[in-house]
Amino acid sequence: MQKLLITAALTVVLTGCSGFPGVYKIDVPQGNVVTQEMVDQLRPGMTPNQVRFVMGSPLLTDTFHEGRWDYIYSKKTGADGNYVRERITLNFTDGKLSALNGDFRPGGS
Repeated sequence: MQKLLITAALTVVLTGCSGFPGVYKIDVPQGNVVTQEMVDQLRPGMTPNQVRFVMGSPLLTDTFHEGRWDYIYSKKTGADGNYVRERITLNFTDGKLSALNGDFRPGGS
């Protein structure tokens, strides 16, 4: 009889918790945070040191293409599981910034 009461009580308690929103899940950001304001400061002809001052160190530098820097940022939100990924690639020619491509455009467009 006691086992039956304990089992019934546990069942009621555990079923009552089924509406509990769950465990808190954290946001997971990874990589370089790049903002539009940072990209707007870039100018053709900047040296790698000037670019590093504005953007920070790149996440990836390509061994086979010395003049290519990649900045990648991703974030997965814990609450709803949304995944955001942004990237920008900077190219240098003769030690000067020559091109950029990716999810950001100079001038805020």
